[in-house]
Amino acid sequence: MKIAKVTGSVVSTKKEEALVGSKLMIVQFESSTGAAYGNEEVAVDYVGAGVGELVLVASGSAVRTRDANHEKPVDLAIVGIIDYVN
Repeated sequence: MKIAKVTGSVVSTKKEEALVGSKLMIVQFESSTGAAYGNEEVAVDYVGAGVGELVLVASGSAVRTRDANHEKPVDLAIVGIIDYVN
């Protein structure tokens, strides 16, 4: 898992049928000290995160092993909201 900050949301009225109803958010990866790195990416939000929140993001097979995702083309997912990092 990685730490990221939610920087925005994505509205897509036409998408893969399996993604209908999924909330899509833009995330920017951050180090534990808050330094941004890499490119912004789109992630499916499973926990109801909002813009500006620090989140835990899972990718790859860790996302696809979630029961409901076997038929979804998901590679990146928000799986937790971070209260604090110390």
